[in-house]
This record gives sequence, C-alpha cells and structure tokens, in this order.
Amino acid sequence: MKGDDIAERLLEFAVAVLQVTTRLPANVPGRHLASQLVRSGTAGGAHYEEARGAESRADFVHKIRLAAKEVRESRYWLNVIQRTKLLQADLSGLLREATELAAILAASAKTARTGSK
Repeated sequence: MKGDDIAERLLEFAVAVLQVTTRLPANVPGRHLASQLVRSGTAGGAHYEEARGAESRADFVHKIRLAAKEVRESRYWLNVIQRTKLLQADLSGLLREATELAAILAASAKTARTGSK
C-alpha cells in the first residue's frame, strides 16, 4: 500500500524513542524529557496514519504537517538529551532519522498541497 514504507519508519522511530526514554534517569529533568519525547516521538506516526485516511486533500496536508511538526519536536528533545548528557548513548542515528522523516513529511505535504504527483 502506498505510504507503507514511511509508516514503518515512523513506527520504528516511535519504538526507538520509547527505548531511549526508558533509559533516562528518574530525576526531574529525565522525567520531563522522557514525557515530552514520548508524546512527540509517538505522535508523528499517529498523525501520519490519520493522514492516510484523510477525508480531503486539505485534511491530508494538515495531518501530514502535524506529523512533520511532531518529528521535528522529537529531534529537539533528542538534541536536549544529547547536549545535557543525561543519557550516555549515541543518538546520532535517531537524530538523522528524525531529520529525514521530517523532510519527507514536509515534502509530502508540499506535493499534496500543489497537486503534483
């Protein structure tokens, strides 16, 4: 089905984000970052799935844009985690995936908005 590859990547991204958050410390900053990242890191895929069932082109574009925003937010929280060194892990692969997914989703919204195929 069209879009299955991106849906799978978003699902894998959500799983990876959840794995990262379970390793954060149980202190105030760790809990805050985990909470924020769980929300944004899992929302991108959910918005994308909603977009796949959109009722109109405008609805599709709106939901794809929401998915892109959530993935970009996730990238922010991952950068905070990396810079604070709250987690001694290499997050570069996950950050790269967030960047790629955000770009793909933004391009998809732009294509759908202009009506190009």
